[in-house]
Amino acid sequence: MEDRSHKVLLALVMLFLFAVIVLQYVCPGTECQLLRLRALSPAAAADPYRAEDETPARFVPRFNFSAGDLLRRVDFNIKGDDLIVFLHIQKTGGTTFGRHLVRNIQLEQPCECRAGQKKCTCHRPGKRETWLFSRFSTGWSCGLHADWTELTNCVPSVVDSKKEVRLRPSRNFYYITILRDPVSRYLSEWRHVQRGATWKASLHVCDGRSPTTEELPSCYTGDDWSGCSLQEFMDCPYNLANNRQVRMLSDLSLVGCYNLSVMPEEQRNKVLLDSAKENLKRMAFFGLTEFQRKTQYLFEKTFNMNFISPFTQYNSTRASSVEIDEQTQQRIEALNFLDMELYDYAKDLFLQRYQYMRQKEHQEARRKRQEQRKILRAKQAHLREQGENSSSTDYIGNVERWRR
Repeated sequence: MEDRSHKVLLALVMLFLFAVIVLQYVCPGTECQLLRLRALSPAAAADPYRAEDETPARFVPRFNFSAGDLLRRVDFNIKGDDLIVFLHIQKTGGTTFGRHLVRNIQLEQPCECRAGQKKCTCHRPGKRETWLFSRFSTGWSCGLHADWTELTNCVPSVVDSKKEVRLRPSRNFYYITILRDPVSRYLSEWRHVQRGATWKASLHVCDGRSPTTEELPSCYTGDDWSGCSLQEFMDCPYNLANNRQVRMLSDLSLVGCYNLSVMPEEQRNKVLLDSAKENLKRMAFFGLTEFQRKTQYLFEKTFNMNFISPFTQYNSTRASSVEIDEQTQQRIEALNFLDMELYDYAKDLFLQRYQYMRQKEHQEARRKRQEQRKILRAKQAHLREQGENSSSTDYIGNVERWRR
């Protein structure tokens, strides 16, 4: 009985060794070895990119985008004159992302961030010139939370203001931004305003000037709107929180800036939404607050720059702590109907880009494995040929010795 159990155990060991040998032959590369090591670890079973947000395994696209729209890989030259411009929309998680840009990227010359200072120095290697235009690197150089209209008209002149026109380099400006679910973003802004935030320093410059008080009335009469209820926040018709993401991503000069009498409201809304979608699609990169790890992944693939520490998905925020009934939810969605449509579009494009880039990555890994297998087969064939030639030579030598 004991001999029989030993034989069964020996057979299992032999079967295991045979499986390892076959696997090594089929996939001999280091990538497969890493995969085998990961497979043995408990945390390997869950895909880190899916676990964060519970995205369905099979994402079903709603919009048709070309391969050019989905493939985002820019030739960002940090040692040259290229510039990344971060368009920071309020309450989208932009502060967290902005800190990642200055503190969490692997660089030849990391940004210098000193304790007690709000801004970091992000110079190019060997130059006293910044490669990043953002709140935490250059400050609010084009105004507090400058929008697309302001940044595209302001950034080039600010960056090269000290140089003569003929001496200004031909730069690539890579615009990036972060979007957020409109209802969550709206509630977060209300809570922020309720605590005393105003953003009164925002310039809202369009076509060379800021809007008049008639074009952009205030929702409150005092220094701030602290303590306002959600109902009061929703009832103000001039509240810039309404459809903020569409307004900040669109070209406002197309609709007469803040002058609402230039065109009918329905036409104005369509122009703004179409402009925001087009600008977003043509940006070098955009991320979504609800998809932190995917945002990190797409940024790294787009700019060929890697973060030091992984992004963290925070599902508990001030907005998530606000309990609202279904009627209030519908009211907020109605007030932000343009943002709702933009976010649906952005989410679809974002997930398609992620899916497309992951497929490209898997295809490249498969191609490398195939090349490794070809190299291995060629080596094995060469060794067999050498062995056969050696055997033939030995045989002939032996025959010659026998004849002597």
